Amino acid sequence: MWTLAPWQGRFVPHPLPPTERLRAYAGWCNAVEGNTTFYATPARGTVETWAAQTDPDFRFVIKLPRTITHERRLSGAATELTAFLDAVEPLGSREHALWVQLPGSFGPGDLGVLAGFLRQLPEGRRVAVEVRHRDFFTDDRTAARLEHVLGAVGAEWVPFDTVALFQQPPTSDAEREAWTKKPRLPRRARALTGWPIVRYIGRDDADQTVEGWAFWVETVVGWLREGRSPTVFIHTPDNAEAPPLARRFHEEVRVRVPDLAPLPTPEPVEPLTLF
Repeated sequence: MWTLAPWQGRFVPHPLPPTERLRAYAGWCNAVEGNTTFYATPARGTVETWAAQTDPDFRFVIKLPRTITHERRLSGAATELTAFLDAVEPLGSREHALWVQLPGSFGPGDLGVLAGFLRQLPEGRRVAVEVRHRDFFTDDRTAARLEHVLGAVGAEWVPFDTVALFQQPPTSDAEREAWTKKPRLPRRARALTGWPIVRYIGRDDADQTVEGWAFWVETVVGWLREGRSPTVFIHTPDNAEAPPLARRFHEEVRVRVPDLAPLPTPEPVEPLTLF
């Protein structure tokens, strides 16, 4: 995400070598979704450069590879899991949570598989699970069963809030694409641990995105006052304005919770010149 083209030269200096791009992003936000690891396990050397570009308290919520979650569906993937955990080990304290994003077809009948998989993960590693099967959101008994599985190992349930996205028909190509790819599910906001994680996607219109996150401002304020340490990821369909929107969300929360630490100060982006 930190290499997104629309951000280059606007929010982060451009050009930058690969070993400096994450450092520039970390000047805007103190957490990142490690989404690229879904497509392939990174080389350990690559992860070492990620660690070198970020402070020890920077948060990576890093997604397990799809070979484990989607192709093997959490079964018979011990070799792939070991290789992945070894590759991301250099993150150290920066590994805020392992993110287990499951396909929409992974439903209530698969909870036994999920329970077995979570039990085999090394102790001491935080785990956050994102489910997309509708029954987990519409059937209270099914939701309670999932919470029991997660609670048994201290794992968190990651909500992906798409309510604002689907509130009205799409008006841009990016929104139309998001409508075909993002899950259309009821909003869920119950924290199971002291470190809840939220994924929110709004619209390409900034005002609509801000209006849609009011629920989460209230929720996050409540969590902070309870002593929890939430992580919130702000998206839009094209993500072109995601960094300043994320900072705006943080400031709205900080107005209500003044003790919340400020985000870092981004490094200035020099304007392009001809000379």
